[in-house]
Amino acid sequence: MENALGLVMTGGGARGAYQAGVLKRIGEIKRVQTHGNPFPIIGGSSAGAINGSAIAAGSDNVALATKLLARGWSEIRPSDVFRCDVLSQAHNSLTWILDLSFGALLGGGNARSLLDATPLRHFLSEHIRCDRIHNNIKRGHLYALAISATNYNSGKSYLFIQGMKGHPMWNRSRRVTLATRITVDHVCASAAIPLVFQPVKLKAARGTAFFGDGCVRLQQPLSPVIRLGARKIFAIGVRDENLTHQKEPADQKDPSLAQVMGVLFDVMFLDHLATDIEHLERLNQLLSGGRISQSGVRGCEKMRPLASFLMTPSVDLSQLAEQHQKDMPYLIQYFVNSLGRDAASCSDLMSYLLFTSKYTSALIEIGYNDASSRIDEIESFLYSSDDDGGHRQSGAGASRTVSQDQ
Repeated sequence: MENALGLVMTGGGARGAYQAGVLKRIGEIKRVQTHGNPFPIIGGSSAGAINGSAIAAGSDNVALATKLLARGWSEIRPSDVFRCDVLSQAHNSLTWILDLSFGALLGGGNARSLLDATPLRHFLSEHIRCDRIHNNIKRGHLYALAISATNYNSGKSYLFIQGMKGHPMWNRSRRVTLATRITVDHVCASAAIPLVFQPVKLKAARGTAFFGDGCVRLQQPLSPVIRLGARKIFAIGVRDENLTHQKEPADQKDPSLAQVMGVLFDVMFLDHLATDIEHLERLNQLLSGGRISQSGVRGCEKMRPLASFLMTPSVDLSQLAEQHQKDMPYLIQYFVNSLGRDAASCSDLMSYLLFTSKYTSALIEIGYNDASSRIDEIESFLYSSDDDGGHRQSGAGASRTVSQDQ
């Protein structure tokens, strides 16, 4: 597949609505509407698995698929994702109390998650027709879809791949690839935020196992699409990269549990994509300078040039979440706020759980506007046959040339 373009989307819970906004604007490009799906290879984890599966299922009409994806995110409610009723919350709370207080005496291990995400499967079944992925692959609209999930029983990272016959397969230490037909259960497993949502039972390499969020062990989110043959990568992150340059205040308060969980989620969902891009960029510099041969080191796989385009939000989504916390059901607000001191301390954590239409609609609009401001660059990248990509920085992301077959 010469110049095959891969789409990479990582996790972020409710932040995934930003990716839907970017994709909606891409779906409006005339060449996308006339030439069809520009992303023959799609890789996703967590919320990115939801969006990636939706695009794969609608790859025969990407313009329509991106519109429907954005509409689904804009209409979502917390009750579509997790149970918000008093009975469910009381049952979960009681289970945790019994496990933490009397687990050694009565037998623990009954608590599975902080929230019951049972409604998510029904919601995704209504909005994503996974059965259409096979036909789209057969008709040439899609080459492969790869979804990552973490096996909680073995601790290994699993990559579930549905693609054309003969697509690459590989296994590495702590990483397993499995060719299968992607279902809503695979998507739910990849999107099961650890501790917050319960694990999902899936078929593994041997028997069955319980899986959770794909971002937990996937430290190189670009790797799956590279191995599947992508020569160029369009990646959509969910964090404003300009935040890394902000100065920290001199005096810091003792962090609350909500802040600690927010940082852990940031590391899991946000850091890996940026780190992987930086790593590949550094390798490309070494390769361009002749310090590394393209033939690779003896015993290692061959390296090759890889152009990438990274889209990230132009605003701080945590600050935006702080403004919308009041839109959450009272019981969920009470639960999250009990882990922190105030709305600001809970903003990072809440930005992943804020599945309200006002918040997600705002994210869609931000993603749409960010893509609109760079639409000429995006279209040029999507349809250029030039693999040398260049190196251009901008506020919402960067177009880079990178190298490595990971």
